[in-house]
Amino acid sequence: MRDILSDLEVGTPQEKDPVRRAQATMKRSLPKRFYKDVSVVPVPEGFAIALDGKPVRTPQRASLAVHDEELARALAAEWEAQDKEINPARMPLTRMVNTAIDGVASAPEAVFEEILRYAGSDLLCYRAAQPAELVARQAEVWDPFLDWAVQAHGARFVLSEGVMHVAQPPEAVGALAAVLRRHSSPLMLTALHTVTAMSGSILLALALAEGEADADTVWNAAHVDEDWNIAHWGEDGEAAARRAARRQDMDAATRIIESFRR
Repeated sequence: MRDILSDLEVGTPQEKDPVRRAQATMKRSLPKRFYKDVSVVPVPEGFAIALDGKPVRTPQRASLAVHDEELARALAAEWEAQDKEINPARMPLTRMVNTAIDGVASAPEAVFEEILRYAGSDLLCYRAAQPAELVARQAEVWDPFLDWAVQAHGARFVLSEGVMHVAQPPEAVGALAAVLRRHSSPLMLTALHTVTAMSGSILLALALAEGEADADTVWNAAHVDEDWNIAHWGEDGEAAARRAARRQDMDAATRIIESFRR
């Protein structure tokens, strides 16, 4: 069987960031669906995806396999859902697993550090000065996460108004590093990188990983400002489409995170 995921490469092997390097696997024109059956098969790595009985491989020719059978079945569902063409934009879970296997596994510490850097500029620490309605909404939704960081992990963060940078205590950053270290498998780091980058908050990502908040709660917290603006000014179609795509990625990342709790 031809390597269908290699067909999706646009390839930037010189890219230093392992996440971005692995994510550069989109094809300029979409390949046709050539398979009939999609199945999940046990392999030494866990559970792999097969098309007409033949294994799917990542763009770097590793087995497209995960540790959890339920997660593998969610991957298989993405392949089954493809129609006449195989569109990676509609396969967020497959893209994340490819990223983990082809990119993050070879440089997990770089991704760990990239996630941890958000502790120095976490979304939840930068508050609006006005209007009062937005100030109150931010406090209502964000303060519980900051309280959790203090109570559960001894990580006390400093708040700031506006975009003026505020240095965070090294002890707080170190405490979050210790929590993140508990979730440092390549696949988990990939999911947490997605949530952190999407939300601008390592606190939200770790709350999801630790089971402190569910996906909807984290999603709503990440979009407090955006939702306030939409409520007052409306939302255009392009912005709505971008938001829907982000939610797909969020849901895929959540599937991965939840698979490590089973």
